[in-house]
Amino acid sequence: MYKTLLTDLTDNILTVTINRPDKLNALNKDVISELGEVVEEIYTNKDIRSAILTGAGPKAFVAGADISEFQGLTTAEGQTLSAKGGEIFFRIASSPKPIAAAVNGFALGGGCELAMACHFRLCVPTARFGQPEVNLGLIPGYGGTQRLTQLVGKGRALEIMLSGRMVEATEAHVMGLVNYIVTEPNELLTETRKLLSIINEKAPLAVARIIECANIAAGDGIAFSRSGNWEADPFGGDAAPGDNSTPPTGNSNGFLREQEAFGECFATADMQEGASAFLEKRKPKFKGM
Repeated sequence: MYKTLLTDLTDNILTVTINRPDKLNALNKDVISELGEVVEEIYTNKDIRSAILTGAGPKAFVAGADISEFQGLTTAEGQTLSAKGGEIFFRIASSPKPIAAAVNGFALGGGCELAMACHFRLCVPTARFGQPEVNLGLIPGYGGTQRLTQLVGKGRALEIMLSGRMVEATEAHVMGLVNYIVTEPNELLTETRKLLSIINEKAPLAVARIIECANIAAGDGIAFSRSGNWEADPFGGDAAPGDNSTPPTGNSNGFLREQEAFGECFATADMQEGASAFLEKRKPKFKGM
């Protein structure tokens, strides 16, 4: 189906592997375009409850952008390139279904930005992170200046971006850039699936609203429709493409949006099922309704 991506849907978890190991999975136009397509699939396919992004081969998650495509670009063309990639990464951050990055090696430049757009990150001990664009006379263009600052703080983010240095896995974990280091590299996907499997057992509409409210707090992508309200069933595949692509006006106060979303949960069958299961001392069966 895809030229640069491998996909596997098992137990409602879609695993997406960027498959350019000979180029260290660098982001070229084809990869960016196909990432946009697969993100739409995550949004609209009701059989997908969560997703993993990873890279092919043992060396790299994504080692950066394909610099050969940068040569000769005008200012306007550079801005268009940034806007296209930024929009797709915004869609990842705004996804109502959790997307995890399984970082199996170098995550540099656009690769670090892609990992940061995901809702959380697991990595192997040999993983390396960084935004070395300054070495090319550039700055991060897919949200890196914003998300790195959100995740690790202004001082650390500026030091990393201005020096262009690589951050080792242990330091990345300590500063909050990654959630977990998986000590056995061949267990990275297994451990990532374990975490997503736990989340997949929770109420999907509540999970989606938690992502939305946390994104407002972080100043990141906002995962609700342009009308300012959730679709009745965002897991049923009926949302029109682009509904979540533009942050709506209003609801900018995260505390107020949390109050609204909390109230909205009471209208869901999942909330009734969760309360009943708790009182009956049994495991709930959520349906995303």
